[in-house]
Amino acid sequence: MTVVAVGDLMVDVVAAAAAPLAHASDTEARVRWTGGGAAANVAAWLASQGKEVALVARAGDDLAGRGSVDELRAAGVDAHVTLDDERPTGTCVVVIGADGERTMLPDRGANLALAPDDLPASLFAQGNHLHLSGYVLLHEGPRAAGLAALDHAREAGMTISVDPASAAPLRACGAARFLEWVRGVDALLPNLDEARVLTGADDPEAAARALVAAAGAREVVVTLGAGGSVWTDGRDAVRDAPEDRVDVVDTTGAGDAFAAGWLAAWRDGAAPAAALAAGRALGGAAAARAGARP
Repeated sequence: MTVVAVGDLMVDVVAAAAAPLAHASDTEARVRWTGGGAAANVAAWLASQGKEVALVARAGDDLAGRGSVDELRAAGVDAHVTLDDERPTGTCVVVIGADGERTMLPDRGANLALAPDDLPASLFAQGNHLHLSGYVLLHEGPRAAGLAALDHAREAGMTISVDPASAAPLRACGAARFLEWVRGVDALLPNLDEARVLTGADDPEAAARALVAAAGAREVVVTLGAGGSVWTDGRDAVRDAPEDRVDVVDTTGAGDAFAAGWLAAWRDGAAPAAALAAGRALGGAAAARAGARP
């Protein structure tokens, strides 16, 4: 029973600012290189929980790409990563403000060339689960691979979850198109900004219920950062709120960690409240440390 994460693999260059950014001048920062990419992060966090997980992605045939694959395999991820000899490994500059919130400047590199032929047929089998990073659908280059992954999973009778990825490219792509692509999936996992783009609703529960209806999703989880999360199947709703304050160091990858924690519990048959709590615990662990990976 394998979770098949399809999507982006990145190298993050993380700059944690020591003070508010001084525009057009210098701001002291601590800079580090770490593994990144939403799908790769989810895979790494799932592996850290002892779950069987495969990653399907594309990276450059360069030092960063080969090193990333080695790192993921060492962490327990079954990495099916095509190495591209024309495009570099995707890189994201992540600027962390003094409050721990992050702003990302991505150069997607080889991720934009992910192709249907990169999807191993052996992974799309009944009993497995597809977790698709929305970035694959939001960009024209890899979109065919994302749609093919959804088709293969549906044909195989797999369960499917989709993370809409990011509000700005989602808005540029168009909510109606995205909702049509993901129609009928088992779980949608947007954050509140993404849910607002997809539904126009500001209230988390209202947005979650609207997504069940608009996308025909079986379940929707809207994450609220420090505010917790909301789950609904269109009939019942559950709200999870943090019990303890997390000392935020870096929110990069916290949403991916939440997704991994929720998926691990959900796949094990946990009730909605328990699955949300599992996601909160892993997301909090991610936010309390530097970097997007365990």
